[in-house]
Amino acid sequence: MDPLLVALGIAAGVSLFTWIASLVTGDHSWVDRIWSIVPVVYVAVFWAASGFTDARLTIMTALVALWGARLTFNFARKGGYRGVEDYRWPILRERMTSGQFHVFNIVFIVLFQNALLLLIALPAHVAFENRGTPVGALDLGLAALFLALLMGEFVADQQQWSFQQAKAATIAAGGEPQERFVTSGLWRVSRHPNFFFEQAQWWVLYAMGAVALGAALHWTLVGPVLLTALFIGSTVFTESITRGRYPEYAEYQRATSMLIPWIPRDRRGATADVPAS
Repeated sequence: MDPLLVALGIAAGVSLFTWIASLVTGDHSWVDRIWSIVPVVYVAVFWAASGFTDARLTIMTALVALWGARLTFNFARKGGYRGVEDYRWPILRERMTSGQFHVFNIVFIVLFQNALLLLIALPAHVAFENRGTPVGALDLGLAALFLALLMGEFVADQQQWSFQQAKAATIAAGGEPQERFVTSGLWRVSRHPNFFFEQAQWWVLYAMGAVALGAALHWTLVGPVLLTALFIGSTVFTESITRGRYPEYAEYQRATSMLIPWIPRDRRGATADVPAS
């Protein structure tokens, strides 16, 4: 069977599951819970269709599996698999009528995000269609870059986790945290370094598909483009919430790049932190 049809079938089944689960439980974070899992499955479908013999697909599957394992670990330790709903959905439910949110759930949370999870994995389809193309230095360089970006995301998430744990401990002891959100380490040069590294990894996977094809541009470009657009839109919304909770966050926004790590401007004496996400 065509592996693309298999992947499409899995995506349809996952979409149906996440929609029904959201209706039954009233919890709209089911896509979040499968976010780090299904792209690994999609890439592995193409690897399996190659007979597990294509070197490039083997590398791509291993890289995406590492991405999935890291993200699953980080999501789990924050309580994502214990019924903790994304804090943005209750806010949106308050701003929408019941009918409006139901449409939003179907169109955006379920259909769009599940389609996106398939699209970002489809450079593996390009590699499958061009299987047998020798793996060269460019492939290995991209794989090394992917691993470096993966490590960067791990460090960024660990810095945020350590900060939030220390902050919670201070509050539990009756103290007042010196800063209300993390601005040190990688968070000094980007307000969302974890988001930057996350997106960059999928651009690298796209590049690996391009190498297999032998052309810089191919239709699976839509995956990383839509992922970047999603992250930017989500970040703008998330930061509007954070700025409402922490007025000093506006100064952090002024001084620090939103995504791409960059030399920060001098901050005018404000304390700052990144939203817990």
